[in-house]
Amino acid sequence: MECKKKENLKSCNCSFDCEKKGVCCECVKYHREKHELPGCYFSSKEEKTGDRSIKNYFKSHLGK
Repeated sequence: MECKKKENLKSCNCSFDCEKKGVCCECVKYHREKHELPGCYFSSKEEKTGDRSIKNYFKSHLGK
């Protein structure tokens, strides 16, 4: 499967500059290993906090 990095970057809201930006499979793998979620799971405002924890995701989406 060919990576569509250029296309992925159009909808990537990650504010960090890293080599995984736009390469979703590598980004997901990286954050999964850290027990986190990628920035695209969060709103742009939430993403900028840098808190990619699963706990923060549920707090921001379910109010828990």
